[in-house]
Amino acid sequence: MTPAASRTARRRDRRVYLRSHPVLFALLCATRRRPVVRIGRTVLVHGAEAYREVLTGVPLDRTAPGTTGGAGARLTDGGLLFDQDGGEHRAARRALAAELTSGALDRIRPHWQAVLAARAPALADGELELVSLSRELTGATVAALTGSGHPPEALVRAAAEAASAAVRDHLPGPGRRPRTGAGAAAAAAELTTLLPDPLDAMLAVAAVNTTVAALPRAAAWCAAAGLWPTTATAPELAAELLRLTAPSPILPRVAAADATVAGYPITAGDRLVLVARHAAGAHRTGPATGPAATQAVFGAGPHACPGAGLARAQLADLLLALAPYRPVVRRARVDRRAALPGYAELTLRAGRAR
Repeated sequence: MTPAASRTARRRDRRVYLRSHPVLFALLCATRRRPVVRIGRTVLVHGAEAYREVLTGVPLDRTAPGTTGGAGARLTDGGLLFDQDGGEHRAARRALAAELTSGALDRIRPHWQAVLAARAPALADGELELVSLSRELTGATVAALTGSGHPPEALVRAAAEAASAAVRDHLPGPGRRPRTGAGAAAAAAELTTLLPDPLDAMLAVAAVNTTVAALPRAAAWCAAAGLWPTTATAPELAAELLRLTAPSPILPRVAAADATVAGYPITAGDRLVLVARHAAGAHRTGPATGPAATQAVFGAGPHACPGAGLARAQLADLLLALAPYRPVVRRARVDRRAALPGYAELTLRAGRAR
């Protein structure tokens, strides 16, 4: 990959952030040179060490206003958007990790590979819209993981709407509309009707929103950089692209007790904005500096995402399915309503003959 191609890919991906959450990411960009920045009762945590220190050593309030868990708790009866606390939280994460073992991946992988096998060949003679493909892929995955008999597209719609409403409720910047609360409650109610088990609902929210954001952005990066993998290089490339694109760029949390992070005092009740994108070094040129940087986009310690292996496997398979066509971006439109920075449309066409 040439430096010019890398810069093109980075600029294209950066536009996704700035158009989806312009106020938030302008603020993060302006403050990123300091590891910890306090703005009133909000603490922005940019530095890699400070980020890991918070996630591994600072007690966090999982249900406080201003967090994803808190928003989920207000919209439901609790137990949905990672809003558990203490032992309940740890037990849910252990159960979810058990659901996503390598054996489970072997069981469900054929479901998403079937979607890729059916959809990717469209590039041979025409175009392929990657957001719809990602929604179909993650719907098949969630249905297989949860054993749900409901249509996969209904699971995807409910999980995406619930997460979008929750995030818009607690992130700064424009985007909230009148009666957002009523719409969010309806989306959450639909999700819990489809998936009454809180663990299944958590899994759906995390899987759907991360996948629909991550896969098109990673493919767009490859298309801009002319960077497509072989079977041998796909796992490593997938891990690096997830670091570079940081699908979940921030983790909003609230401190549950006084602490010190990187020499800066934290007070109980402070709102913590943990910038995973900067902790992973995604805003800098150059490769990852080690496993910690690659892992940073999935959290750390007891707050590490148990679905990291699933995300990397799905992206590796997608890139391998697209690689024979060397696709380029035909049309792209940023989604300004989604929970995570991503595309509303990303249409590819083959770059050259196979």
